[in-house]
Amino acid sequence: MADIDKSWKTNIAHRTVHLVSLGCTKNLIDSEVMLGRLNGYKIIDDPSEADVIIVNTCGFIQSAKEESLDTILSMHDVRKENSVLVMSGCLSERYKEELQADLSEVDIFTGVGDYDIIDELVEQKRSQFSDKVFLADETLDRVVTGSNFHAYIKLSEGCNQTCAFCAIPNFKGKLQSRTIESIVIEVTNMVANGYYDFSFVSQDSSSYMRDLGFNDGIEQLIDAIEQIEGVKSARILYLYPSTTTIGLIEKIASSKIFHSYYDMPLQHSTAHMLKIMKRGKGVEKLKELMDAMKNVKDSFVRSTFIVGHPGETQEDFEQLCEYVRDFKFDRANVFSYSDEEDTSAYENEDKISQEIIDERAGILGDIIEQTTKQSLEAEVGKTFEIVIEGESDEHEYLLSARKLAWERDIDGEIYINDSELNEKLKYGEIYTAKITELAGDKLLGTVINV
Repeated sequence: MADIDKSWKTNIAHRTVHLVSLGCTKNLIDSEVMLGRLNGYKIIDDPSEADVIIVNTCGFIQSAKEESLDTILSMHDVRKENSVLVMSGCLSERYKEELQADLSEVDIFTGVGDYDIIDELVEQKRSQFSDKVFLADETLDRVVTGSNFHAYIKLSEGCNQTCAFCAIPNFKGKLQSRTIESIVIEVTNMVANGYYDFSFVSQDSSSYMRDLGFNDGIEQLIDAIEQIEGVKSARILYLYPSTTTIGLIEKIASSKIFHSYYDMPLQHSTAHMLKIMKRGKGVEKLKELMDAMKNVKDSFVRSTFIVGHPGETQEDFEQLCEYVRDFKFDRANVFSYSDEEDTSAYENEDKISQEIIDERAGILGDIIEQTTKQSLEAEVGKTFEIVIEGESDEHEYLLSARKLAWERDIDGEIYINDSELNEKLKYGEIYTAKITELAGDKLLGTVINV
């Protein structure tokens, strides 16, 4: 433990906090809850000046674990004397005994159950791992980061799926859904504070409310959110194949608020691999769902894939490449298989060498780069709603924007280089823009209307 400043209890009004949130957007929401609990602290960007440094870790795959540990150590290297270093989140939860024994640099350890009492843990300088998993609700004030008009809303915590490669249910537990009423209150409060664009997230969003006895939870959510005045834009992230239906796809397509944005991590495409990976739906049913999404007018389809999973043959991989190439996903990501203990894949002896895994990731990555470029090229000449997010990093005369339907940070950036309006364009405002060209991987557009 680092030495504690004796004046700690007397200078609370002047304390500062620096927080690093790693991993997924679900983690980000929990980080924002912690910042809300530490509302007496000034949030600063420089960790070397912070009284409290929090690293909310990710423990999903090996690369994420390494990033979390590297971040902890780098924060320790720059921290000032008598500051407090906190390690929270999934990695801390998953390896709590080992980390507490080995990481003397950390002052406070906590996992995934105590985000709502982080202020108490910091004040008392104690570590805690509750048996429960914390699920953000409407009663807690969050400090939403990164935007003053867009916010993520967590639907549920945990997961009932048993994917062969995933250890998350081991430390996040079974599905725990929020009520519709809770989400409506949170969104309504955020609208009152100027937010109008929302991304609804969970580990398996299409299973939302199944633990509460409802198989149409997302459909109910869509109906409820559409009744909230002031919500202009919404999308659902992380649909799961076995709990997504044609009816849900059609429900999203018919919504006037929710974009026809379909984000379904497929992980693979062959019957052989879907069975090994324990991904539920058969290949024909899966392709029926994907085709239904693609056939929705103006739909946007995103997915992720894992290459090198134990049991993946060269034929499996070639079929996956062919499927991705033919389907032409608007956006996709490829992950190299990560061998995670406490998963059934970890026990599978039919492992693939890292050299082959890396080679396959590169090949599929190149295909995805091509299909992404094709999706971007198809936008040239079109007119649609965009939102101005700020100045671009490219040039002071270029504004950074995104298509309103796109997900924040991950689907791309549009440079606005001209406007037909006789007024200064405002950050956070929705405009109609015409896309004029594709330069590299960036679309260029002209604002033509409000």
